Amino acid sequence: MTFWRCYYHVVWTTKNRAPLITAEIERVIVDMMEEKARTLESPLLAVNCVADHIHVAACIPPKIAVAEWVRHMKGVSTHEVNSRFPSLPEHFRWQNHYGVLTFGATVQNFVVDYIRRQKERHACQQIEPYMEQVTDDD
Repeated sequence: MTFWRCYYHVVWTTKNRAPLITAEIERVIVDMMEEKARTLESPLLAVNCVADHIHVAACIPPKIAVAEWVRHMKGVSTHEVNSRFPSLPEHFRWQNHYGVLTFGATVQNFVVDYIRRQKERHACQQIEPYMEQVTDDD
């Protein structure tokens, strides 16, 4: 078996940054992503949402392109949210863009902590802009 450890911090937003991610919706998103990550053999190290975006730290195998992995995660979560919450004020969708950063094992604890504390960081406005970017315009 080939040895690999490819760590990614991925961020993406709801369509038009609509503040649709409630605690209930977040649970569905995270559950579906965890299930899909198992089938893709890409362990999730941390996942957290605020009302309009999500942060994920994952170990994505080199056999899967990051863009393909993101497509799977967005697709499975969108489908499930829309099927479980048909009365949302608008159809749940993710923005096409996303931000991705690589990181090494030596900073894994920092990245995981950053993601796990998203709600707190946003509430206190103590975010790291570099780790929040989704497009070059951010």
